[in-house]
Amino acid sequence: MSSDLTSRRAPRAAATPLQRSLKRFDITAMAVAAVISFDTLGQIATGGGEAATWTAVIALFFLVPYALLFAETGAAFPQEGGPYVWVKLAFGRSAAALTTLMYWVTNPIWLGGSLVFLAAETWDGFVFHLGSGTVADYTFKLLFVWVAILTAVVSLRRGKWITTAGAAMKVFTLGLFTLTAVLYGVQHGFQGLDDAGFAPTTAGFLALVPILLFAYVGFEAPNAAGEEMHDPQRDVPAALGRSATIAACCYLLPVLALLAVVPKEHLTGVGGFMEGARLVFGVYGGAAAPVLKATAVMFVLALLTQGSAWMIVSDRMQAMAAADGGFFRRALGAFHPRLGTPVRTNLLSGAVATVFMLAAMQLADGDAADVFAVVLTVAVTTLLLSYLVVVPALVVLRVRRPDVPRPYRVPFGHRGFMGCAALVYAWILIGSWSALFPGVLEQLVGIDYDFLDNWGVSRAAFEAFTLGTVAVLLIVGVIGVVVARREDAVPGTADEAGSRGRM
Repeated sequence: MSSDLTSRRAPRAAATPLQRSLKRFDITAMAVAAVISFDTLGQIATGGGEAATWTAVIALFFLVPYALLFAETGAAFPQEGGPYVWVKLAFGRSAAALTTLMYWVTNPIWLGGSLVFLAAETWDGFVFHLGSGTVADYTFKLLFVWVAILTAVVSLRRGKWITTAGAAMKVFTLGLFTLTAVLYGVQHGFQGLDDAGFAPTTAGFLALVPILLFAYVGFEAPNAAGEEMHDPQRDVPAALGRSATIAACCYLLPVLALLAVVPKEHLTGVGGFMEGARLVFGVYGGAAAPVLKATAVMFVLALLTQGSAWMIVSDRMQAMAAADGGFFRRALGAFHPRLGTPVRTNLLSGAVATVFMLAAMQLADGDAADVFAVVLTVAVTTLLLSYLVVVPALVVLRVRRPDVPRPYRVPFGHRGFMGCAALVYAWILIGSWSALFPGVLEQLVGIDYDFLDNWGVSRAAFEAFTLGTVAVLLIVGVIGVVVARREDAVPGTADEAGSRGRM
């Protein structure tokens, strides 16, 4: 690694009690735990047969080039903070701080939105009745959010086993469902395939592309703990390739299984997967009820560890931005001296998730399905918007820093890298626009689009919620950058913050 690059690392990395605890298996498991999203499976399947077609197409033409780009960059620039460091080296600290804010805030929004709603809906329907808006409902959701946060607070040496268990539960649950769906189909027929309609359409593409991109991004997330890996330059490319392959299979096969055996009217974003499980688990006869309940519990625990995995990595990114003097006060990026985790940022994530959860419960008169769709769209939007800066940063680093050793390189050299970047960026542009302004592209190509019918809320309410969220985030980000600059401008402040860095 060049001395110039080493000197430009976030200064907090050297001052924090980071321990190298992640090996190749751990990195793979963390990526699987973070990326495979139970909350998107039902949402994808609502697209019908062409959902499977577009899942495969986007895996080939987005996931593959995306994985190649981040495998090369993650191995070449393995500093703690991952994407924050990459954007900082390419465009400066302020741009990196704003980008990291958009990337980070996706996760407390997602945790306090779609993840907790899906977990509560599953627990209410299959394990224990909670009701809607009851004390039990609020209690469950608050516990879900804060248990996820607390599992991110524990040391990574222990926390990695939580995410590994979550990854194992995901793969096992999806494998069990897919196998059981095949058995059900053998007994009762695969009627769903008869009218599934696998032919791709423009309308289906525009509806599915944001959620599919959201489902496939995030394999670079473990790089946020780059300096807690034993050998990131070798392990990152291998782990990313394995986790991307597992994720593609864990999306495509269950979606096909859902479409094959579950009646279309039962495919919903909130309950589609578990309703499908309720149907196909009938093949187990008298054991169906306990197997279904056990599956529901694993489903909820997998959602919990999914939130934990994202909190572990994204909180580290945000903490490094603060510790580097890019976002509000450096003290926000302090790592606990014994746990080695950014506890203050973890607690901030918990507060944001709680506020968003409480606000989301008031949206659309408490209708879980409508809240789910809109909240998930907000999460899709903020995450995809961050990639509009992250991907160009990878290109700039490739061009301006040819001296940095790259243990892994995209096939076909520089042209291959640039081609992958262009393809990935085109997908991100389409997905971002479709998430922010659904129905606009459809109308441009002459496709009828009933906004209220699709979203359950008016366009005005939808745009107020999504655009308002983005605007508030940008304002907070700009304030954070200004405050950080003023703190650095005070003589001795940075040094004093550094001495206080350990909590």
